[in-house]
Amino acid sequence: MIIWIIDEWLALDIALFGFITFRTIMAALTALAVSLLIGPWFIRSLSRRQWGQPIRDLGPESHLKKSGTPTMGGALILVSIVLATLLWADLDNRYVWTVLFVTMAFGAIGFYDDFRKLALKDSRGLPARWKYLFQSLAALAVAGFLFMTADVPEATELIVPFFKEVAIPLGAFYIVLTYFVIVGSSNAVNLTDGLDGLAIMPVVLVAVALGVFAYATGNAVFANYLSIPLIPGAGELAIFCAALAGAGLGFLWFNTYPAQVFMGDIGALAVGAALGLVAVIVRQEIVFMIMAGIFVIETLSVILQVASFKLTGRRIFRMAPIHHHFELKGWPEPKVIVRFWIIAVILVLIGLATLKIR
Repeated sequence: MIIWIIDEWLALDIALFGFITFRTIMAALTALAVSLLIGPWFIRSLSRRQWGQPIRDLGPESHLKKSGTPTMGGALILVSIVLATLLWADLDNRYVWTVLFVTMAFGAIGFYDDFRKLALKDSRGLPARWKYLFQSLAALAVAGFLFMTADVPEATELIVPFFKEVAIPLGAFYIVLTYFVIVGSSNAVNLTDGLDGLAIMPVVLVAVALGVFAYATGNAVFANYLSIPLIPGAGELAIFCAALAGAGLGFLWFNTYPAQVFMGDIGALAVGAALGLVAVIVRQEIVFMIMAGIFVIETLSVILQVASFKLTGRRIFRMAPIHHHFELKGWPEPKVIVRFWIIAVILVLIGLATLKIR
């Protein structure tokens, strides 16, 4: 929007605002500022409505004291992301609108789920079958749109890291892969969001890394030098990723242990889906699974726990997702959180290293 205002309204030629790098930095700072400024008011509003997090008796006993902590804080993240992106991104770019659509669509699903639990006092929230149906409709709509509007062959090829020349044409299977990445990432982040700040910091780290991939993928010089696909227009997603990172850091200010506010489904489902879609657009689904390894591990722990119990009647972990397992082993919550963050940093660095190891 800034570009449009300068060009159309002010008729000024300010080259600085044409640089993606400058607008990326400004988007991060804008989202961070918005989140920090409206955060206290937002938390007070949630408290007045008594939209506090109900704590299950089945969870660790240490979590019972968190009952009543305001949730749906993910709305703060979404407001910050949208404002910063609309302000600093090129609004003629279809990828920007596609990612914003997915973010808001999955956010709306999460909002209704949280609203039923908190305002309507329905402990079930949105039934799982309806939640997955709406997620599937949104993901398939976006996947089909991207497939139909792909303007270069590389946009629908599967890129294998560590190999320069390995690119597998996906054809219509691109839609299937995109669906699973978006929905899988969305629910993986949601499963991870169980401790104060546990999910949002890996989200920030992965967003920053995907922003680097987006910038390089949209730049002909860097794409050629790094032997990655050139996807025209993908560079603008660096601005969205920066906005997500800035909004996430602002939210972490209030969500760090002991949390003043929880993210809720409205935030977890939205940011997870957004990360998955950005990974798809920049053609780094495999690298994304490495960088988002914390989310993958948390999801696998739930799958393995359920499968083991159904098949053998025995549990692999003391409790799933796996962060609860370590809590029940006696690790203090902050120790679990920080150690998971450290693992997330390592995995993101490995993912970034694939840019040169080819």
